[in-house]
Amino acid sequence: MSLADAPAVRVRDVVRTFGDVRALDGASLEVEPGIIYGLLGPNGAGKTTLIRVLCTLLPADSGTVEVAGVDVRSDPAAARTHIGLAGQFAAVDEYLTGRENVEMVGRLYGLSRVETRRRAAEVLERIGLADVANRRVSTYSGGMRRRLDLAASLVGRPQVMFLDEPTTGIDLRNRLELWEMLEDLVKGGTTVLLTTQYLEEADRLAQRIGVINAGRIVREGTADELKVAIGGSVLELATSEQDRARAMTVLAGLTGEQPTHDPVTDRVRIAATDGPATLLAAVRALDAAGIEPSDVALHKPTLDDVFMALTGDTAASMATNDTQEQLS
Repeated sequence: MSLADAPAVRVRDVVRTFGDVRALDGASLEVEPGIIYGLLGPNGAGKTTLIRVLCTLLPADSGTVEVAGVDVRSDPAAARTHIGLAGQFAAVDEYLTGRENVEMVGRLYGLSRVETRRRAAEVLERIGLADVANRRVSTYSGGMRRRLDLAASLVGRPQVMFLDEPTTGIDLRNRLELWEMLEDLVKGGTTVLLTTQYLEEADRLAQRIGVINAGRIVREGTADELKVAIGGSVLELATSEQDRARAMTVLAGLTGEQPTHDPVTDRVRIAATDGPATLLAAVRALDAAGIEPSDVALHKPTLDDVFMALTGDTAASMATNDTQEQLS
């Protein structure tokens, strides 16, 4: 297979441990060229560890990792020539101008001075920072710094971009602008693998999505495929705190599945495989148990429902600080 025919990213049975913690426990995935691949998972699931392994920042204990057809373990230097990386926090120097930041990274990529200046001007224009390129980064907003970080990662024309929660901490307007930039990148031939804590981000951007939990990819597919996989509809209800545990027991006995509780909305959810029939049966069973929900609804599954079904977690918990994930 030629490099042009190879998957942009190939991970096979990768293990990475930190003491007694198996941050990656046999993770496997493939990313075809020219798409955005979204990697979802709760904090501590191994997302950042996998990104670091793919970018040659951490060695895998075992398994195979390839980027653009290059084995990351046997030839990390060659792999780096195909890689761009933007981490969770903008890695920019506040005392330099935007242009100087990008040109510095270009030189680190090994570009000549002439090529570095040309590429820096090109990516700053593409990223919408050409007008402020000669200002010090200390005067930039948070959204501008994230865009500058992305520009710096693009200066070496990477075939594969790894973005670890690229829109965390920026406002909705800047997030939408970054989404458009990522879509333009893919149109230009770049493959993007991104981790995100925003499920709507994955739903909007990603052609394929992988859900990682406890160091393994537990499900892959398009957003629609993942939604279909957990059932046609979702039953959601609100009860008093005193009745919640009993209500969950009633629903589990009715469907044979364990309901989940979203602490943010304070609602109980369960897959309603038979749609309205499940709703009717649930209302009758709850009534027979003397439980009166304050609200009952049936809706089509969302990525949030997929996430809860596959990981037992919620989107809100993805946004909380988690020491293990930061360290791993």
